[in-house]
Amino acid sequence: MLFNHVPCEPIQKITRETTDRGRFYLTPEGKHYPSATTVLNVLPKDGIEAWKKRVGEAEAAKILSQAGRRGTAVHDIAENYIKNDKAWSRGHMPANIFSFNQIKPIIDKSVNNVVMQEEFLWSDYLKTAGQVDLVAEFDGVLSIIDFKTSLRPKKKEWIGNYFMQEAFYAVAFEERTKIPVSQLVTIVMVDGGDPQVFVEKRDDHIKAFMKARIQYNKIKGI
Repeated sequence: MLFNHVPCEPIQKITRETTDRGRFYLTPEGKHYPSATTVLNVLPKDGIEAWKKRVGEAEAAKILSQAGRRGTAVHDIAENYIKNDKAWSRGHMPANIFSFNQIKPIIDKSVNNVVMQEEFLWSDYLKTAGQVDLVAEFDGVLSIIDFKTSLRPKKKEWIGNYFMQEAFYAVAFEERTKIPVSQLVTIVMVDGGDPQVFVEKRDDHIKAFMKARIQYNKIKGI
């Protein structure tokens, strides 16, 4: 399948650095903003910590490292595929190509009219920055689209962080381009299971992100 690309006006470039305090971006105006992931890391992770205790720290670190590599690979394959790169699978392990092929039918059926891929965005209003996976139409509606990989199926109540981060991207995208985006789409590749698609509304999650941003400031003494 060939995807139609309808890029918006180019936005200014920003730079990124990773420190022991998290990931930060430097805007053209000289502002240092934390990444959306760094902001959301202040929220409780009771489920993850309980899982680490069950399996042991060493085993958890191994699993998370493997999952991280697989997630990065699937993201890269998806990016190249949607760019209409004929060699989208070149250089990737068969297992990662297999993982991508689980979500490929969803992409083929529902994604088109691509506006932006893997672009740095920032919001002066939210004083946060980040890198969005994809801004495109999903079933005909302009959306923030995020690709995730998971060892097991997700429940909606477990992944509020995903929706908050995507809501931030929607606000930042509109701030930079003046183009509103109200729909959030999370496509999850599940090991050994059917892929999942969660479709949410920006306005249902942006207030939660704003609360997390305030909490981040309090914890960091800002």
